[in-house]
Amino acid sequence: MKNQTFRMTMLFDFYGEILTERQKEFYDLYYNEDLSLAEIAENYGISRQGVRDVIVRAESIMTELEDKTGLLKRFMQMRDKLVAMEEAATEIRTINYRQYDNPRLEELAALIADHAAALKE
Repeated sequence: MKNQTFRMTMLFDFYGEILTERQKEFYDLYYNEDLSLAEIAENYGISRQGVRDVIVRAESIMTELEDKTGLLKRFMQMRDKLVAMEEAATEIRTINYRQYDNPRLEELAALIADHAAALKE
């Protein structure tokens, strides 16, 4: 993945529910709300190191689960393929409009686009 923060946010979306409430809260504040370790520590009356330990442990749990299941990796691959399908359907429609005006080609392109959109939801 391109960006470590993006990857951590996606891991949280996929596996966040397995974390403890405290892990979820600290992780969310750090990655999604962009608070520093010091800010979180001050708000909760604990050390910066204590906050870091909770976040590192949460990262470790979710990374280990992703290593075992590969759900996020498969999701990202599927998302890329769906985008490619939508682009192909658009190109078919464009070529059909310019060269053929075949109702069946339009129908098939619409079907591909509809199925791709449904899978994205």
